[in-house]
Amino acid sequence: MFIPFLDSLRRQGVPVSLREWLDLMGGMQAGLADWSVDGFYHLSRLVLVKDERHIDRFDRAFAEAFSGMEQIPLEALVTEQAIPREWLEKLAEKLLTKAEKAELQGSGSFDELMKKLRERLAEQQGRHQGGSKWIGTAGTSPFGAYGFNPEGVRIGQDESRHRRAVKVWDKREFRDFDDNVELGTRNIKVALKRLRQWARHGAEDELDLPATIRATADHGYIDVQTRPERRNAVKVLLFLDVGGSMDDHIRVVDELFSAARAEFKHMEHFYFHNCLYEGVWTDNRRRWTEQTPTWDVLHRFGRDYKCIFVGDASMSPYEIAVPGGANEHWNPEAGEVWLRRAVETWPDHIWLNPVPQAHWGYTQSIAMIGNIFENRMMPMTLDGLTQAMRILG
Repeated sequence: MFIPFLDSLRRQGVPVSLREWLDLMGGMQAGLADWSVDGFYHLSRLVLVKDERHIDRFDRAFAEAFSGMEQIPLEALVTEQAIPREWLEKLAEKLLTKAEKAELQGSGSFDELMKKLRERLAEQQGRHQGGSKWIGTAGTSPFGAYGFNPEGVRIGQDESRHRRAVKVWDKREFRDFDDNVELGTRNIKVALKRLRQWARHGAEDELDLPATIRATADHGYIDVQTRPERRNAVKVLLFLDVGGSMDDHIRVVDELFSAARAEFKHMEHFYFHNCLYEGVWTDNRRRWTEQTPTWDVLHRFGRDYKCIFVGDASMSPYEIAVPGGANEHWNPEAGEVWLRRAVETWPDHIWLNPVPQAHWGYTQSIAMIGNIFENRMMPMTLDGLTQAMRILG
């Protein structure tokens, strides 16, 4: 069934060698693609496309070869032995319609939710599944995993599904953003140069040693040559939201981080999760053991720093407005308090949001942070970056 796909690729002008094709077949045999059109699409594009100029050609070839594939019944492709055990364990997961989800009510307040959790922990004696009260799985209870509730505490689930958890009980590992990423960073660097060019300082001229040597050799006497001094004095403080819903935006933030590393000589960066609280960190592998107190950051870096927050600002409103509302720990002071301290400490500040601007109105927390930042929230597009650099300048 894959040979017509190879023919389509070649007809569309995608250069695919036999070696690459065998690599794709090896990846399929190793189970690197799941039993879905999307899984095979991403694997084959990764293996077969070596130049981004050919992505559009690849898409046309893929559509030509597999049009209608999603209509093939799953049982025609998957045998009983091929279904992973963890899939079978989640067959009882409750699937709710939009109307059923709308009928479910939140807990009323953050304090009430935490009170209910303490009561359940004291009363519950065993495992539960599919219910609406106890800590369990595949139900509508506010506590547990693989279910649905408008406001709940996620316990024992490896990733977010509905983006509605008020707190997450599990320890999660986030990775640092990669400052070596180059793909797609060129245009971002061009946008960031707007900030860099406003921050030159030093003497008007400095010695141009190579030019002096050349001129001396040409003229037979010492001919001193100078050039305008070009020292980049801009100072950037970068706060990066990692983990959770930001996993959807890893690539674009990687590109931004890589471009900023290349453009700004004086740049410091820190990570946070969802909202700024009393601690930040510089290495996600040691995010709980080697935190830096936020007060130290506020006192260490002066008002001449340009402060840039990068995050989707998508979270429970409790995480911003309520002490103890942080997603992963109990915060003594509300996130809003820390954000306002940052805004007051660094007058030149912006928030870059990778969520498309057209969707901002659907998330209450985006509006809350936008107000704290005095409407200095910009979309993470090239136009948004250009506007942000004008504001910081």
